[in-house]
Amino acid sequence: MALPVTMSAADVVELRQYTLHPGARSDLVRLFERELIEPQEAVGMRVGGIFLDRDDPDRFVWFRGFADMDARRRALEAFYYGPVWKEFRDAANATMIDSDDVLLLRPTEPAHPAPDPAGERAPASATGPTRPTDEWVTVTVYAYPPDAGLEAWLATDFHQAVQDQLGAAVATYRTESAENDFPALPVRSDNVFVWTASFGTEDEYDAARARLQASRAWQDDIAPRLASSVSARQYLRLQPTARSQHPAPAPARTEAATR
Repeated sequence: MALPVTMSAADVVELRQYTLHPGARSDLVRLFERELIEPQEAVGMRVGGIFLDRDDPDRFVWFRGFADMDARRRALEAFYYGPVWKEFRDAANATMIDSDDVLLLRPTEPAHPAPDPAGERAPASATGPTRPTDEWVTVTVYAYPPDAGLEAWLATDFHQAVQDQLGAAVATYRTESAENDFPALPVRSDNVFVWTASFGTEDEYDAARARLQASRAWQDDIAPRLASSVSARQYLRLQPTARSQHPAPAPARTEAATR
């Protein structure tokens, strides 16, 4: 089946957030990274970033990508009706309170794809929440009533201003409006814009966030427009797991580069 080479080549993307039973996240990470990555990719799903929520010990977040909606349906059918999921679904589901917080997305127009990972995926022997990376990945979700003008601004002027101030590549997605043709896995109906960025360390993340919020662009234009247009927002601060294939962070900005 068609498999995007990396997440940056996927035309359909799922952002999946699971609420887990207290203390169960380590069990799910070990199971997921040991047993459920390669079998998904074998049937046409690209497993991308895999994350621990730094602010919620009971949240597990991950991305997966597909070549298109038809490829998504075929891949989901092959995996969820196949032998691997049959073998491990009870163990996986036992860790979860809710697995239906799913956004079905596609690249914005113009597209701003995520940078490719820094290297190959770590081997299965590297799995386990005791060996996550030190990198910080942020995922921001804006929900708003359908508005072509706002969507265009978010994908152009907003994107450029935020990327310039953060000093990191900003990937952007919008709601995929096609019908979910695999209803066994529900997706949310929200109309959303999603943007992501990666940072090498907590200090780099803190500095980038401070630059953005202190900028005139943020204070005079971006923040007021968001406040008047966005009906709900979510901000995730994430820690990649050992086998995550998240976007590579940009090199740290030097003092000279910030002047």
